[in-house]
Amino acid sequence: MEVLPNPVVFANNYEAFQQEEIDDSACILLSNRLEQELRAAKSAQLACGEVLLPSDLLPNVARDILRLAEVEPYGLKGCTLFINFETDQECRKIATLTCDPNTVSTFELYLTLRQDFRHSWHSLLPQFLKNLTKGGTIMISRGFTLEKKRLYRTYSDSLKE
Repeated sequence: MEVLPNPVVFANNYEAFQQEEIDDSACILLSNRLEQELRAAKSAQLACGEVLLPSDLLPNVARDILRLAEVEPYGLKGCTLFINFETDQECRKIATLTCDPNTVSTFELYLTLRQDFRHSWHSLLPQFLKNLTKGGTIMISRGFTLEKKRLYRTYSDSLKE
């Protein structure tokens, strides 16, 4: 398998998709799995006491992931998801999710969540007060980026070259 050089990037363009095409139960299950990964990353990777995110963020991310998986040979089973967290200073990987460890990954998704500084009351506090809170609070923005890299070539890809 070969990684293709040009990834597909989606930056929350919900109008381009019809919401009812995605199975609600699959969306809920995937949202819950994403929530579990963020809970695990909260103390291990983010070193904070609390992570606040918009209520519709994880369902929207899950819906977009399911849409991208629809056209793949193994569907969501063939997905490896890397979750990154971006601040104004850095972007780092906070979690990796293999959707089905028994299936060969045919594509990778890179989800980048961003810290929301505009609505963060916590960013206005002096550093010594932040240290008194339970490791701090991180607010995550509504905006996210979802990048897809296929790990295979199709017959039509071979013909184009």
